[in-house]
Amino acid sequence: MTDSPGALARIVAGYVKVIRLLAGTCMALIVAIMITQVFFRYVLGGSLIWAEELCRYLLIWQTFLVLGLAYSRGEFVTLDFVPSALPPRGRWILRAVMAVPILAFLLVMAWYGYDFASRFDRQTIPALDFIWTSLTGEALGLSIRWVYVSVTVGLVLMSFHVVADLIVTYRRQLIDNIDDPKPMPEAPAR
Repeated sequence: MTDSPGALARIVAGYVKVIRLLAGTCMALIVAIMITQVFFRYVLGGSLIWAEELCRYLLIWQTFLVLGLAYSRGEFVTLDFVPSALPPRGRWILRAVMAVPILAFLLVMAWYGYDFASRFDRQTIPALDFIWTSLTGEALGLSIRWVYVSVTVGLVLMSFHVVADLIVTYRRQLIDNIDDPKPMPEAPAR
């Protein structure tokens, strides 16, 4: 039987690698497409009419993929003067209480994001249709829903990060309490 914290750590590390790989791939594609666009515009005197649109879609996906990682690393703007004045247990309780409206907001927005995305099943991505038509002679027909569903994917991933953050800080709180138990009060002298 495998040790579960080690297995969980490997799963999280794999997840982070996949998200970073996808985000890095998006950024590499954006850079390559924009360099190609600059070359076509200023050297060849033409323009790739699909470049800006495709880069915009890649940037949207990249943003929603890394939202959760940014949250986990504490890279969002926070006001922490109240939590810093509390003891560790109070900070965790405050964090847990604040997680409820955050999770509710993220899940409601994810639901409405999915609902919005599902309305665009029949509309295709013009840039990809243009590229595919010029290569094969027929349109690709990929729904623009796959661009809009990035909101739902990103917000669900971020909600997982909020829950994981609570679990990690709670476990840390438990470990700190086990490692540093409060001393037993001494019996009064008689």
